Amino acid sequence: MEEQSIERIKCLIIGSGPAGYTAAIYAARADLKPIMYTGMEPGGQLTTTTDVDNFPGYPEGIDGPTMMVQLQQQAERFGTEVRMGMVTEVKLSKDHGGIHKACVDNKTWVEAETVIISTGATAKYLGLPSEQRLRGGGVSACAVCDGFFYKGQDVAIVGGGDTAAEEATYLANICNKVTMLVRKGEMRASKAMQHRVTNTENIDLRYFTEIDEVLGEQVVEGLRMVNNQTNEKEEIKITGLFIAIGHKPNTEIFSGQLDMDDAGYLLTKGKSTKTNLPGVFASGDVQDKEYRQAVTAAGTGCMAALDAERYLATVETQEEVKA
Repeated sequence: MEEQSIERIKCLIIGSGPAGYTAAIYAARADLKPIMYTGMEPGGQLTTTTDVDNFPGYPEGIDGPTMMVQLQQQAERFGTEVRMGMVTEVKLSKDHGGIHKACVDNKTWVEAETVIISTGATAKYLGLPSEQRLRGGGVSACAVCDGFFYKGQDVAIVGGGDTAAEEATYLANICNKVTMLVRKGEMRASKAMQHRVTNTENIDLRYFTEIDEVLGEQVVEGLRMVNNQTNEKEEIKITGLFIAIGHKPNTEIFSGQLDMDDAGYLLTKGKSTKTNLPGVFASGDVQDKEYRQAVTAAGTGCMAALDAERYLATVETQEEVKA
């Protein structure tokens, strides 16, 4: 029986958020004929966001799902092929000019001359049914993205690390009152960040406190908190709840092949999107734990496509020299 030939792709894009789609737009315009696999959540984290007000060029704002549809249409207009499917395994080459292999949905293998990884990160949630039900209805994992909508209102934030402390002080500037819930008797945040929190008058810092229930049917109306030392419960009225207990980069399939930091974020070289393997590039939240914004993800998507284009040019030059 004849062996089935494997499809060869010039530029494979894994993931379909702002980083992946921007990479696709640039790669397609450079005639790299990119093929994108969308992953489990086509459009990425922004599809769970109702209003995007901080992306340049949208004076009236835009909702996340619409923005992702438009980005997809723009990428397809220039010749990107967007495919539903999830890359479940990769075999990445260590050689300059080597061919990378990716398995889609545990069954179909494709070969690629370049790979742009835009698999993003997943915000960690507490897992309460009431919290999950009200995601997009007042429960958010990004204070910088959504805090503005709660201007002058009472909100709560969960977490004790630097991000939680930073977001709490950010919210305190625009909200009436911020109740901060820290599970332990101390914060993990740096001393400087802790001082900022304790010196901010409208932050009500609660140690040994967890969420018992998020209150509200359609939107967040309040919070029932529980002291994990005394089991004492208390209800407060809030309109917004921010979860700041960290993000998990979606990098499991690259483990052992690509360099990562302790948290699993892909490491890129200098100001580029280059990973430790030639022809493999990383863009968006999968390599950025600092900013995690749609506009910064889009920026690195552009960079990844340019890096891929330049890399392919060096491979072609090498082949010409050999010939």
